[in-house]
Amino acid sequence: MASIKPLSELREKIDRIDQQILELINLRATCAMDVAKTKIALGEQGSFYRPDRESMVLRRIKELNPGPLPDQTAVRFFRELMSSCLALEKPLDVAYLGPEGTFTQQAVLKHFGNAVKAVPESTINDIFSTVENGGCQFGVVPVENSTEGVISYTFDRFLVSPLHICGEVEIQIHQNLMAIDEDKSKIVEIFSHQQSLAQCRQWLDKNFPNAKQTAVSSNSEAARLASMTPNSAAIAGRPAAELHQLNVLEKNIEDESNNTTRFIIIGKQTSTSTGNDKTSLVISTGNQPGALHKVLEPFARLDIGLLHIESRPSRQGLWEYVFFIDIEGHHEDKKVAEALTILRDHVSMLKLLGSYPRAVL
Repeated sequence: MASIKPLSELREKIDRIDQQILELINLRATCAMDVAKTKIALGEQGSFYRPDRESMVLRRIKELNPGPLPDQTAVRFFRELMSSCLALEKPLDVAYLGPEGTFTQQAVLKHFGNAVKAVPESTINDIFSTVENGGCQFGVVPVENSTEGVISYTFDRFLVSPLHICGEVEIQIHQNLMAIDEDKSKIVEIFSHQQSLAQCRQWLDKNFPNAKQTAVSSNSEAARLASMTPNSAAIAGRPAAELHQLNVLEKNIEDESNNTTRFIIIGKQTSTSTGNDKTSLVISTGNQPGALHKVLEPFARLDIGLLHIESRPSRQGLWEYVFFIDIEGHHEDKKVAEALTILRDHVSMLKLLGSYPRAVL
């Protein structure tokens, strides 16, 4: 039988390790500040955040992690460490779809860490405009949900925006029923965003078939309304419950357990290849026979994975469409560059929205 070490000895060992960790963390922060000084000396301006570099660091941490801490915990720790180091160099302002307490804010904190300044905006258009005008260096906007599909307005806004997609982040969406009163029998109205109501449709039909479902601008707004409306409840994430001091009556009420929303990071930066990237395009073919085949054929020929395709009205002519396409790889990769060169001869418009690292965890 293995000997059991005294508790006092173990605690002393932990204290020594904590001191070493603290020294190393501050050494890393000092190195990050030196990086900033070097960039400034070389004439670099604007944001020091590099999504490609950060993605490569986090993937390396994931590969190096021997446990027992799970990869997700190790990545989250280093994300916060990099966020704090970046704030020492030059703090980031990141626009998101507010108000405070939304899933989009959760996406900001997951991707950038808690050391950024998260700036709430009222609409997706406002997020694009704020970043375009230099009010924030980056913005985070929802682009698709695994159960309810794409957010069309985000796609449409790219048609007239000069911004690039710099990165992506995925959030597993857990919907919760919350209210001031803990007596569920009193609930006659439920507030939530229309997508959240749709994601909980079966659960609501089973548990609250007679309650009025009221769609509002955001889940955080739903929580605010529930906090001041008698006999009402909201469907939202847990941060909204904490923010508006509501009781969580039921957890994880979404109909699909793998309910996930994908968000994209928009900004003026471009990312270099990391070896694990996506490229997003918007293409217009005009109204011609076999248009979609001509678009897809170069990718199939060069064995490039097609991850997503979405058609939207072009608003330029009757029954004319544009295609939003996500493919595997970076536009600087040899095969992808060749496919894009071929594609330009068969389409009336090709706009590269961005090549960016895949989401890490």
